[in-house]
Order: sequence, then structure tokens, then C-alpha cells
Amino acid sequence: MKFSVTRSELVNSLSAVSRGLSSRSTLPILAGILFTAEEGGQVTLQATDLEVSVKDSFEANVAASGQAVLPGRLATDIIKSMPEAAVTITLEKDTAKVECGSSSFSVRTLPADDFPRFPEVEVGEKVTVSTKPFSSAVTHVSRAVSRDETRPILTGVLVVVDGPSIRMVATDSYRLAVKEIVLEAGTGAEVEAVIPGKALDEVSRLATGADSVVFGVTENQVVFEVGRTVFITRRIDGTFPNYRQLIPQEIETKVSVSREEFVQAVRRVSLLAQHNSPLRVGVSPTDQTLTLSATTQDVGEATESLMVKAEGTDMEIAFNHAFLADGLSASEGDEVTLETVSPLKPGVLRAPGDEGFLYLLMPVRLG
Repeated sequence: MKFSVTRSELVNSLSAVSRGLSSRSTLPILAGILFTAEEGGQVTLQATDLEVSVKDSFEANVAASGQAVLPGRLATDIIKSMPEAAVTITLEKDTAKVECGSSSFSVRTLPADDFPRFPEVEVGEKVTVSTKPFSSAVTHVSRAVSRDETRPILTGVLVVVDGPSIRMVATDSYRLAVKEIVLEAGTGAEVEAVIPGKALDEVSRLATGADSVVFGVTENQVVFEVGRTVFITRRIDGTFPNYRQLIPQEIETKVSVSREEFVQAVRRVSLLAQHNSPLRVGVSPTDQTLTLSATTQDVGEATESLMVKAEGTDMEIAFNHAFLADGLSASEGDEVTLETVSPLKPGVLRAPGDEGFLYLLMPVRLG
């Protein structure tokens, strides 16, 4: 195997496939990237951790076809360190020689025959989404994805394609985020799958600079296409919680407030919400105020009031301050609304300027 290509082209390809590298596996081959050079002038890079597989191709000057597995992180670091010029990679027995200008590296390779085969997946209907709304939806819900591997279904995002819209839902059982986007070009496809949250985050980052994301699902896997890159991840088995029944149908108190003012006030008062102390939210429609307060025993307390538009009854409810801050940060627009029913029922954040977004928080019981 021997080929030459510009450094920038190779860096872009390595950056894409590195998202599939395994960092914890005991199998050394999964920490490698498979290079395949073909006589027609195409080079393909592949990486996998057996749950996610990523493949990227580019045109190159191929002098000799062949395959080699190079250590993924090391190869990426080497190529990135080189000057902007042509890079030549030559396989000599079990060693890859990487040259650029006056720089030369020799790297031991792993057997290409040991590298797992890239999944051959036949997808029926495909859905095309513009990158900006796709990435926006992922950002809106990703904070609510659970990191608890003992409940795998909650580590995923429910993605539902229903005609002209796509809805993403995530919950860790303490908060719930929903974002619905309407496609510019409607699709007749109907898709429903729970996709690993980490995979969606990676695809969103991968899509930076691309115009659109194309995806489709099979019985066990989800296939994403971003430009020339193919990203395959497993579907998460199980039944996603019936999130609709968690959303309160009644409203006792509703507050409209400047999002930026609310964000800053929460950050300040949360400095005294230490050791899991709750952040209290008091609403007075009579005074048109929202008061935030927090107390940490043997440390101190903080209080701040905001002028708001409030309607309904007086209310005092408490939330986990970090979860409230996450919801406010995920929303867009100048204003947010907080809807509450009682101190023991979830509060709901909405953003009038951010259609299709909802963020629900379970309350913290007041002592």
C-alpha cells in the first residue's frame, strides 16, 4: 500500500473516523484505524468500537493498493503535527512509513485481517434533515440523557419521524426534554427508534460544515450519512417511557421572564445551593415577582428577586439547581415561561421563541 494526499484532506478524514475509536477496549485492534487504498484512486478509513462504526473516503494518488491498521490516536497526532503539504503513507511489511516534507515516521501496524468488517446494512426509507435544525434538536435534548448504564433505555434519545416533523425526546427520570422540528421538505416516512445519546452528539459534531444529515433505521441499527462519511450505531432495545403522561395538563401558576435574567440569577443563587441543597422558586402574581433562594447549612444563604409577568396563584416549589440551569441554557429566545401546578408536581419550562421545545423538571421535596 502506498498513497499520497494533502495533509488537510487526511486530517479531515481522520477526525471523522476517530469518533468510532474504542478508548476502553482490551482489544488493541479496536484502537486502530483501517486504511484501505484502491487502484482507482480512492482511500477509505474505518474505525469501530463494535457499537459504533465510522467510515470515510477520499480521493488520493494511489501508487499501490493494500490495507493496513495504524494506531488511531497516534496516527492522528502525527498527521496533525505535520506541515500543510502532501503526505505519503507507505506500507512496508508490518510498518507504515508516514512522510511529509522533511518529516518521516515509522509506525508499527496491526494485521488488517483482524479488523472487524464494516456492517453491511440495507436501509429502506431514508430521512434527510438540514444540519442546523438537526443539531439544534440534539442540543436541546442531550442534557436530559441519562448517564446511568444500569437503565440503558434512558441513555438514548427517542427519535420519531412522523410525516413533516421530527421529534426528539430524552429523560433521565429527573427531567425530560422534548424538541420537535418541522422539515422544510416533508417526508412520508414514519420512523421511531431509541438512539444512543452519545452517538447523536457525535453525529451532530460530525455534521458541522455539512448541509444535511441523512439517516435511516433497520431492526437493530441506525445509519447516518454526512457527506462522504457513514456513521452506524446500534439501536437501544426496550420501551421508552410514556413521556406524554408526565406532562401536566393543568396550570395553576405561569411566569414569563427574561431568559438571560433568569439564567444569571439562577447561577448566582446556586452558589449557595451546595451539597444537593434545593433551589427554591417562589412566585407572587400579586407582586409580579419571582424569588430565588438557597441555603446551605453552616455556609450561608442567597436570595434574589426578579420582576416578571405572573398569573395564577402564589407558588413555592424547589428544583435541583443544575437541572434548572440546564433547561434554561438549552432553550432559545429572549423569554421563557415556567408553568407549575403544585410543589409536588413537575414544573415545565417553555420558550415562546423556541417552538416545539419543552423541558420538564421533577420538583425537590421541601423540608
